[in-house]
Amino acid sequence: MQYLRQLLEVENSQLAHLLRFTLHGLEATLNQARIEFPLDPGVKVCDEVLQEIHSLLQPKPTLLQPDIGWQDTIIPSQNQLKLSHLKDAFDSDSELNYYLGNSQLQSQTDSDLWNEIQRKLLRIPEELAASWRQRSLDMAQEVGANADISNLYQLPFIRDEIIYPGLSGTIQTKGLSLYQQAFSNSQIIQSNASDVPAGFLFLYMNFIEIDSDLHHALKSVFSFDVISLHSKLEQRNEYVNALSERCQRIKKAEENADPLSILRSWIDMDEAIHSLVFVPPAERYSWWGKLQHESRRILKKVADQAMNAGCEVRIRQLSGLYADICASSKDDLQLDFGGTPGEVLTCLRVYARMNQEESPGRVIFRSSR
Repeated sequence: MQYLRQLLEVENSQLAHLLRFTLHGLEATLNQARIEFPLDPGVKVCDEVLQEIHSLLQPKPTLLQPDIGWQDTIIPSQNQLKLSHLKDAFDSDSELNYYLGNSQLQSQTDSDLWNEIQRKLLRIPEELAASWRQRSLDMAQEVGANADISNLYQLPFIRDEIIYPGLSGTIQTKGLSLYQQAFSNSQIIQSNASDVPAGFLFLYMNFIEIDSDLHHALKSVFSFDVISLHSKLEQRNEYVNALSERCQRIKKAEENADPLSILRSWIDMDEAIHSLVFVPPAERYSWWGKLQHESRRILKKVADQAMNAGCEVRIRQLSGLYADICASSKDDLQLDFGGTPGEVLTCLRVYARMNQEESPGRVIFRSSR
């Protein structure tokens, strides 16, 4: 335990990143095994192992959370921020408030502020996000900071992508990227999982760690509200466990080669993927919205395969006016802000009809008031 923790705390270490990804994968695998084999004689010891892994993965206590590894050593007051003008401009922009809600930026350091802003831009329409990325970079350059793509916090996924750059010069902080090699290394302990669902599993486990704005709306975990994953640790664990279980279910269905079982498993997995949300939910044509839509594109292909096998299948993503789709949904969630009153904010679960069997969808919608 001592040396595992020491390695995890080494900054800018690829070995530390690999160890963290591997521990996340081991935690997910053991949690799933714990569900499948509740009477196994090793259950009690397994629970102790899971507690040790959980303890290892907890961030080292700092004055700022949750941006692990991105904190400045000295916390300046608001008027000492080099990027204070950027913060003020961001907080006062009415168009951003429409998509992000009226919550103010919370960061106390330039390093954290840069990352908080860049992550929020992942939730708004891409054209607006591109405009604000350039504006934020221009304001950073005015105080002697420059874009830096050589120092990136790497999230494991099925492809490589620079999400946003870090900064060097008068402000030094990491950017964010997707890194396929980290995912491939993690697959050592996830070799029984399909690439795309396992990719989302590992990406989400790590994204949850660095973004305190993330919530979940997964009905099987909690059906009555949208729940913060930052303030509710037990909900975070239950959500990740549910995502892992659905990932494993897809693999088993694929092994059995039953088109309808595969489709049902993918509908459940797609629901878990789309149930990781922000409040208000990310805009459909944002970076985050397009990331999640990758799952829905695969779901459509799986539905087409089932139809080609002779099954009667209809899949519908619910959107538009809530009054027009509410007959096709069940146990929906309502927000009093974000988006347009009376409209669907995000489709958590698609409506499905398979061989006369109907499965209602589920959405988050904006109240009409």
